[in-house]
Amino acid sequence: MDALREIKKALPGIDIIADMKTVDTGAMEVEMAAKAGADIVAMLAISDNSTIRDALLAARKYGVRIMMDLITHPDPVGRSRELQELGVDYICVHVGIDQQMTGKSTIDFLKEILQVVTIPVAAAGGIDPASGAEAIASGAAIVIVGGNVTRSADVAGSARKIRQAIDRAEDSGYAKKDPREELLSIFREVSTSNISDAMHRKGAMRDILPINLGTKIVGTAVTVQTFAGDWAKPVEAIDEAGPGKVIVIYNGSTNVAPWGGLATLSCRMKGVEGVVVDGAIRDIEEIRSMNYPIYARAICPNAGEPKGMGEINAEITCGGQTVRPGDYIVGDDCGVVVVPKERAYEIARRAKEVEKTESRLFEEIRRGRTLSQVANLKKWEKR
Repeated sequence: MDALREIKKALPGIDIIADMKTVDTGAMEVEMAAKAGADIVAMLAISDNSTIRDALLAARKYGVRIMMDLITHPDPVGRSRELQELGVDYICVHVGIDQQMTGKSTIDFLKEILQVVTIPVAAAGGIDPASGAEAIASGAAIVIVGGNVTRSADVAGSARKIRQAIDRAEDSGYAKKDPREELLSIFREVSTSNISDAMHRKGAMRDILPINLGTKIVGTAVTVQTFAGDWAKPVEAIDEAGPGKVIVIYNGSTNVAPWGGLATLSCRMKGVEGVVVDGAIRDIEEIRSMNYPIYARAICPNAGEPKGMGEINAEITCGGQTVRPGDYIVGDDCGVVVVPKERAYEIARRAKEVEKTESRLFEEIRRGRTLSQVANLKKWEKR
């Protein structure tokens, strides 16, 4: 409530929404928010109708309006109809962060709900300049922006871009991205450290390091199970791979190599994104002269023999991580991470959120705060 009072004092004449997330004692919380300076009080649409009716009585008494937030409601379209009949002032179409990570879109729900209600509708959740413009062009009366401003390294600049975009909404050109193209684009932008954080410190291969610094791989796995120095299956896998693919090899030896310069050139000519070897590689001078993305556990001069033992495109272990054909492989100067294919889109989106947060922290440190202060370590450390 103190924050509301300060905002109202700083911005007289501007409507303030108090996002109370109320689900019970509606009248009491509406009264609190109204007396602190709110003009609109937001409640959760999952609230019982009795709570909403009581809140509406309090809202009329104190001269404020009620907004109902649809976040996580199992039937947002049907509930919107009911809420309009109850007499609420606004519907807020809100797709939460976890839902966004799995590909759900505020814009998709917004367009459905605008067809069944006549009261003003707000759009919230993952709003950026393009989707903000699309929301207004589709008929939203209000756009609510969170992380794309608060986690930006340039808060004012990000807010200005969104404001400018919604002011010329008819020219937005918004188009929903193909999920696979979006996740590949994100994986190319973020670091393996971002991805590891998004996976709660899981997925990183142990002791697998880049041979050519400054290169990066993003693609889906073609897996190879072979044995010490047997280079037949690793080389045959090149014929199975191509653009968008990463060959991932378990070799089991750091003293004899199943991979070298000729195999690397063959991969490069075929357009394969890169190679990861749990074992040794050789011909380092040739590989480095090609600047090709290769990751390995060791380097040695010894080659093995092409005996043909092993298997292509079976589940393997590489760097201590399970890798299945089609899992996403991302490698950079920090190492290699494996992302399970069924969670790839979600992990990509979460990694992007990690990157945004870190960008904001970098800016705070550049302005003179220490990392301990920015992370608020003393507040959150165990006592």
